[in-house]
Amino acid sequence: MSAPFQFKQFSVQQDQCAMKVGTDGVLLGAWVQSKDISNTILDVGSGTGVISLMLAQRYSNSEIEAIEIDQNAYQQAVDNFENAPWADRLFCFHASFQEYFQEVEDLTYDLIISNPPYFSSTQKSNDESRNTARFEDALPFEHLFYGASKLLSDQGNFALIIPFDKEKQAVDMAKRMHLHPQRITRVKGNFESPIKRSLMQFGFEKREIDISELVIEISRHKYTDAYLDLVKDFYLKL
Repeated sequence: MSAPFQFKQFSVQQDQCAMKVGTDGVLLGAWVQSKDISNTILDVGSGTGVISLMLAQRYSNSEIEAIEIDQNAYQQAVDNFENAPWADRLFCFHASFQEYFQEVEDLTYDLIISNPPYFSSTQKSNDESRNTARFEDALPFEHLFYGASKLLSDQGNFALIIPFDKEKQAVDMAKRMHLHPQRITRVKGNFESPIKRSLMQFGFEKREIDISELVIEISRHKYTDAYLDLVKDFYLKL
C-alpha cells in the first residue's frame, strides 16, 4: 500500500482510486459556503472521499453521505471514513447517482456537492475505473442537475467544479431545473494563464450572483495569499 495523502486533520488512502487527490476537489471542499443550519450533506461521486472529509472538518454538526459507483473507490472511501476523526458522521453508498435519486423518497439535503466527470468520450482510455471517474457519460450534466434539484432542500445549495468552458452549459441546465447560480469563482493557474475552472454554487433562490476570480500561483510553487487563505486549514505543508 502506498503512503496516504496527509492533511492537517486527516489522511486519505488513494491507491485503489483511479482519480487521486487533486487540486479541483480540494478547492471545492474549501471554497463551498454552506449555511450554519446545513446538517445534511451529500457528496456525489466521492472518489477517495476527500471532499466529504473536508466538509466533516469544516461543519462539526453535519452528517455527510457520499455516493460512489466504482467498487474500488467506494471501498477506499469507506476505509478513509472509518479512519477519520469524524467516522460517526460519514457514510458512503455504493450506487450511481441516478439509482440513488430515483430510489430515495422524502429525503433532502442542505448541501449537495460534486466534482463530476467532465471529459468527453473521445478521450477515453482502456481503464474502466478511470473512465467512470473522468468521463461525462457516466454522469451527464442533465442527470446531475436533475438529481440535485430533486434532493435539495428549499434553502439548500448545490456546488460543483467544472471546466470554465462548460460554465454556460451548467447555468443553462440549472435554470431548466429551477436552480440559479449564486456564487461563481473562476480559477486560473497563474496571473498570465487562461481561466481553467469554474467553482459554482446554485440554489432555488434567484439573486445577484457573487462572481470572483482566484489565482493559485504567483510563480512555480509560490502561491497567492488568496489561495493560501482558502486551503490553509487543510494542506499540511502550506
